[in-house]
Amino acid sequence: MSEIENVFSSQGSLAAVVPDFRARAGQVEMALAIQKTIQKQIVIVAEAGTGTGKTFAYLVPALLSGGKVIISTGTKTLQDQLFDRDIPTVRAALKAPVSVALLKGRANYVCHHHLANALADGRLPTREDTRYLQMIASFARRTQSGDRADLADVPESAGVWSYVTSTRENCLGSNCGHFDKCFVMRARKQALDADVVVVNHHLFFADVALRDEGVAELLPKCNTVIFDEAHQLPETASLFFGESVSTSQLLELARDARVEGIAGARDFADLPEAALALEKATRDFRLVRREDSGRMSAGAISDREDFDAALNTVCERLSLLRALLDSQAERSEGLANCRQRAHELAQTILRWREGEDDSFVRWIEIFGHSLQLHATPLSIAEIFRKQVTETSRAWVFTSATLSVNGDFKHYCGELGLEDAQTASWASPFDFEHQALLYVPKDLPNPNTREYTAAVVSAALPVLMASEGRAFLLFTSLRAMREACEMVREEFKARGLDYPVLAQGEGSRTELLDRFRTLGNAVLVASQSFWEGVDVRGEALSLVVIDRLPFSPPDDPVLAARIDKMNREGRNAFMEYQVPQAVITLKQGAGRLIRDETDRGVLMICDPRLVTKPYGKRIWRSLPPMKRTRELAEVEAFFAQATASTVGATQPSAGAAVV
Repeated sequence: MSEIENVFSSQGSLAAVVPDFRARAGQVEMALAIQKTIQKQIVIVAEAGTGTGKTFAYLVPALLSGGKVIISTGTKTLQDQLFDRDIPTVRAALKAPVSVALLKGRANYVCHHHLANALADGRLPTREDTRYLQMIASFARRTQSGDRADLADVPESAGVWSYVTSTRENCLGSNCGHFDKCFVMRARKQALDADVVVVNHHLFFADVALRDEGVAELLPKCNTVIFDEAHQLPETASLFFGESVSTSQLLELARDARVEGIAGARDFADLPEAALALEKATRDFRLVRREDSGRMSAGAISDREDFDAALNTVCERLSLLRALLDSQAERSEGLANCRQRAHELAQTILRWREGEDDSFVRWIEIFGHSLQLHATPLSIAEIFRKQVTETSRAWVFTSATLSVNGDFKHYCGELGLEDAQTASWASPFDFEHQALLYVPKDLPNPNTREYTAAVVSAALPVLMASEGRAFLLFTSLRAMREACEMVREEFKARGLDYPVLAQGEGSRTELLDRFRTLGNAVLVASQSFWEGVDVRGEALSLVVIDRLPFSPPDDPVLAARIDKMNREGRNAFMEYQVPQAVITLKQGAGRLIRDETDRGVLMICDPRLVTKPYGKRIWRSLPPMKRTRELAEVEAFFAQATASTVGATQPSAGAAVV
């Protein structure tokens, strides 16, 4: 028996420290494959179904390898879980003397320089922010980490954080007067010295693309890179290998130029006036687009004249501020930093407006209080392949959703990993008996106006059969809000007392805690709850998905990629759109069965799953559960589950109750 097999055996070292540990063949096979990948310094794309135990499957060979390991996750939740729970458990089991560091983006750490400026300036948007500022100042004096997560009394969403943390642009680096006690540099040093470093995808790619945040120093010493939640990589990498500029960056520059001017050039009144002028022009530019959110291509702006005029004004105000900063930059490091940022922002906007590179798509993204100009590469395959092949190290890409019915062609093609080893391990759960796939009859085309109402109508009898205990997942915020209102009205009319929770009515953590505690709630949600959510037991017994999660065809990046593929004579729908939808659908479906004792129904309302030729390709990629189109079979499934639960809690004939 090999060392890996011994660790994962029923009498092995993991069993000694993990309660109720069970040996699983898929977990051992995956661990052996990753051990081979690390030894040979090659690339593997490894899909592991829910319940395989993929985290331990990569941690054990990684910690046994003796080299430096970087583990990158898609979510902060998994990043914290790895650092706080999983790695300590495996380290204890293996008795491995490895050091571990958690490295976050710089916005997670208090910045002494910007904190001092905020305290001196005293201008904050709200009284609450002013109160929080004093709490942060006290925290900065006593903390060793400077990590804002350690200051629970100031909400993570508080606006004051942007005043007391740094960005890549406004960090003064080694020129800062507080450099010796910088929390970011302290975290970097710990990461440099550690054997295992836990980061997230955004930080990893920001560092690869921008050579910042410390990973540029970590990578040369790294023997192994492991990407967990690797299905998120193509989208994250696309953003970081492109270029963007936002109204938030412009507003931060205006604010910092004003504050640094007061601190280092108080006698130069023109500077704060120019900063305020840039701030006004930037806010006016955002208001040219009245939408709360949205994405559109640069060429699809209907009011282009207004847009161009507002952007011209921003550029003029930025140019004036840049000239004034040129004349004052030598008076302080802060002013010199503002000058550099002003020049870089002006150049980025100029490149975006000219848009001369056909390999990039230019587009606009709108948020509630900001607007971003993006230039995104149509393909990141060559760029990413270069990152992987430029040095010899092991690369592990793992997730529960990377293939389409066992085929990794789409995923590997997006990242330029055509030469990678691929492997897949199915979930050990008994989906045939634990779950049922229900596609209701007689639903209209998903593109019709009455579709969301039809989805709610079809879901109501199933919600009654499941006695609540459901996720209703929608592919758009508009449909989610519409459905939530309908569900609440129907429950009230029918006298159903199942609590209805809605995305946006609290943080994701708060909503999930309430959902688990209530036990019979219905959570109506959109994209935020399609992945990274783990609810085990009876509290979640039904997952309803309104439609197949095809990305909107008018999404500017998707539309440009489709156009490029079709011009090359390829079938973009089957090669790109269907695989993307499959991977997203598998994530949503994966919320249902999280444990070997779970039972539940997956209800996919989209009739295209059974009426379109590509539908079979999609449902065959889902776990192998029984399928039905009959409501009666769904009701019988829940009735059987209820009977089994009642039977399990009743004493058998002649049994003693103790």
